[in-house]
Amino acid sequence: MFNFEKLDVWQKAIDFADLVYNHTRNFSPDERFGLTNQMRRAAMLLSSDIAEGTSRMSQTDFGRFIEIATGSVFEVVSQSFIGRRQGFLTEESFRALHSAVDEIGRM
Repeated sequence: MFNFEKLDVWQKAIDFADLVYNHTRNFSPDERFGLTNQMRRAAMLLSSDIAEGTSRMSQTDFGRFIEIATGSVFEVVSQSFIGRRQGFLTEESFRALHSAVDEIGRM
């Protein structure tokens, strides 16, 4: 087992990626290379950057990867608002994503 696999925040980030994939599955086919791809990519990068950061030998390097992961959190929040306004996300889906990513952001 790798060290990052023991981190609660990494485990929640993996769960969040699943959530994003599930909630974007029914987006318009026109958005396959747009919003769908962007949201999935940001959600996937969240856990990836946390994992990669744990491989760094200095706290400064680790902190930089956590900073990048935080950027991915903000991306998904912004993209979720767009998805809701465009009618791709229901209010319930929006709240589920927002709540999950808010928890990860606080961690």
